[in-house]
Amino acid sequence: MKQNIKRFVVLLMLTVCVFSMTACGSKNNTSEVDMLDPQTASYVCQVSEDLLRQICSFTEEQAVQVEADLRKEKQTALADGVAAWVNVMDDTGAYIGAISSETTLNEDEEYVCVIYAQYANRNVEYKIFYTLDDQSLAPASMTFSPEYTVAENMTKAALNTLMGMGIVFVVLIFLSLLISCFKYIHIAEEKMRQKKEPAPAAAAPAQAAPIVAEEPAAEEEELVDDLELVAVITAAIAAAADTPADGLVVRSIRRASAAKWKRA
Repeated sequence: MKQNIKRFVVLLMLTVCVFSMTACGSKNNTSEVDMLDPQTASYVCQVSEDLLRQICSFTEEQAVQVEADLRKEKQTALADGVAAWVNVMDDTGAYIGAISSETTLNEDEEYVCVIYAQYANRNVEYKIFYTLDDQSLAPASMTFSPEYTVAENMTKAALNTLMGMGIVFVVLIFLSLLISCFKYIHIAEEKMRQKKEPAPAAAAPAQAAPIVAEEPAAEEEELVDDLELVAVITAAIAAAADTPADGLVVRSIRRASAAKWKRA
């Protein structure tokens, strides 16, 4: 299989070289940039169809190996074309044949060959661009554009929409869970901070309330303030009762109401 792949790479390079010489000769005979003579256009279409047929004849494993070999040979455009075919081969199926082909010259002086090809599962538009460099033409890029039905396009659009909405909802749920965990994070930080802080010192014992001396009774205050009056009353009582004054003790003096004095 490796020998077949190498032969294919060599064949592609030879095909491009031969095509370049032929195209350059035809280019010199062209009077205007945007016009191609039928012979050159037909030749470009033929070479492009052969190239498409050869690329589509490989299995996925063989195409991957061919792509690697082409990249080693610095044939980037051909390698990208093989890689593009690998990406769509599952959707297109096996190659059947070319339906139509057309070659034009665009404003950038690139030869553009468009081939409408039939495959087992669907039709495909194959487009290859050739550039003119140092009086030689070389493939610049290749594209495969399978034709999908309206139902298939709607299905893909719905899947893409669902996938996008699903990703958005997953992210929102993740953010809500993250925000709800903030309070637990705060509690954990508080516990860690309390562990790092030193323990508070023991509270000083409460001082005993100062003992307030009881104030002397109002009666004693009255006696102390009215010593002369007490002495007079004591003497009067002792004289009336014919009792020595030493045996009498006046403990309190109260003012009698006016009604009692009127009854006396």
